Amino acid sequence: MSVVTVDGPRRFTGRLRVPGDKSISHRALMLAALGNRPCTVRGLSDGEDVADTRRAVEALGARVEEGSGGDAATVTITGGLTGADAPIYLGNSGTGIRLLAGLVAGFDFTTTLDGDDSIRSRPMDRIIAPLSAMGASVQGQGAGGTRAPLTIRGGGLRGIEYTLPVASAQVKGAVLLAGLRAEGPTTVRESVATRAHTEEMLAAAGVRVQREGHSVTVWPGEVTPPDVEVPGDPSQAAFWLVGACLAPNSDLTVENVYLGQARGGFVKVLARMGADITADRSSGDVRARTGELAATRVTAEELPGCIDEVPILAVAAAAAHGVTVFEGIAELRVKETDRVAAITGLLDSLGVRGRVHGNALEVDGAGSAEKFRPGTVACRGDHRMAMAAAIAGAAGGGSVTIEGFDATRTSYPGFAADLSRVTGWAP
Repeated sequence: MSVVTVDGPRRFTGRLRVPGDKSISHRALMLAALGNRPCTVRGLSDGEDVADTRRAVEALGARVEEGSGGDAATVTITGGLTGADAPIYLGNSGTGIRLLAGLVAGFDFTTTLDGDDSIRSRPMDRIIAPLSAMGASVQGQGAGGTRAPLTIRGGGLRGIEYTLPVASAQVKGAVLLAGLRAEGPTTVRESVATRAHTEEMLAAAGVRVQREGHSVTVWPGEVTPPDVEVPGDPSQAAFWLVGACLAPNSDLTVENVYLGQARGGFVKVLARMGADITADRSSGDVRARTGELAATRVTAEELPGCIDEVPILAVAAAAAHGVTVFEGIAELRVKETDRVAAITGLLDSLGVRGRVHGNALEVDGAGSAEKFRPGTVACRGDHRMAMAAAIAGAAGGGSVTIEGFDATRTSYPGFAADLSRVTGWAP
């Protein structure tokens, strides 16, 4: 299904569970691989990104056993890392390669980490600099030696105090993981709060962690990971909830969504736009119903809390009344693709104007998804762009043909089946 056409408008109805949170799944596998006890993870994301991380920790020496009946969403990991015999392939996962770089930097062996063409084009200097400052040898390729593949000779690390030059939970996580095997404490400071999964999960695993304002400090020590129940991925939930906000006569609930620090930002943005959306933080259930949306401004300070949701929030903005502004968009240019260019291309295919002014994206809303025109979108190998285009097609008044739809397998292999289930669409 490399090319599909999704037509609308269609109602989004019923109840749905999305795959386990991708960010938590990556970290659960890595911390379990470092652990001093077997750890069972349930609800693991079934996307290709997380499967690559699973294979990576196995290549490094951890043992991973699936649940009964070959249930790949439930695994038990027994740690014991000895090093990999060959380069480790992380596919399309920026989270995987950056976090794993921090993990292996603490060990006295050499590891080569690589990925697909997209990963090889993404900046790795942001992890090379702090890991090198801690004492690891990190050799990259390409311009200035800042691209994958990365060859890391670890061990003998010293703790540092490091201020993030860009807001990045991946870089923060890499430095904190390296700090587990460094001499002395390691502190990371950030100007804008990013996802706190790494420090939360380290604390739950018995590691000494101190958080003060926008800084977090870890001390070296043993990792005793608890068993983990992975909640639903909010980045995946956002697609369905925006669809229900835009499509006529819709009422949809996504169950068990993770809404912790720096992850529920998209709900706040939609609510500010006037969406009929409610979140039950005790259960994680989020319900959305059809309603008119008004433009809003997403500031640079709040963007890190919804950065993965910008493609589908741009679709919401395209259906809103007025001009919506997304500030601080530079980081979107170094995702799986240049997402700024990809988003403006998607908007253009819908007949909606999107324009870039400096470090901001402006979207001239059409006032209704019914005004979206038919079009064709090349998703450029980007899973989030493929899913955003599909929701625009299902909620809008025309049809959208998506080239490269198979990219959804990166994070959400069951996306097409769920789209059929909640809207009646047939591929």
